[in-house]
Amino acid sequence: MRLWSLHPRYLDTKGLLACWRETLLAQKVLAGGTTGYRNHPQLERFRATADPLATVGTYLEILALEADARGYNFNRGLILRPPLESEEPRLPVTSGQVAYEREHLLAKLAVRDSHREAMLAAEDPPALHPLFEAVPGDIESWERPSN
Repeated sequence: MRLWSLHPRYLDTKGLLACWRETLLAQKVLAGGTTGYRNHPQLERFRATADPLATVGTYLEILALEADARGYNFNRGLILRPPLESEEPRLPVTSGQVAYEREHLLAKLAVRDSHREAMLAAEDPPALHPLFEAVPGDIESWERPSN
């Protein structure tokens, strides 16, 4: 499960679709609808919020907006809780995590989408998913680097 902190505009089609599906799975886990993935480390930052389902609903809505911009139609009826109001606080993500995700995504895009690879490579630091704000720090404790 990969719930990107990076802005979804950097994701290629395969990545955007995978992120949507994986976030729907995360939503189901947070709603108590699965027996698996309950302890997945990517969910820690959502569980730490006052309303995890609304937070993940906000994450999904931003993915759906990106899909709209590309002419795709993601089914918003699958979002269990309406997105948070815009004045809600954003989730912190460390600069080390952002750098890690950037390199991880660049490697994927090098194989799958050279245009999006060039776009992401040109932006340092990259834009974040609007749900997040960068704070100083190393890779997040919940990340499981594949090095």
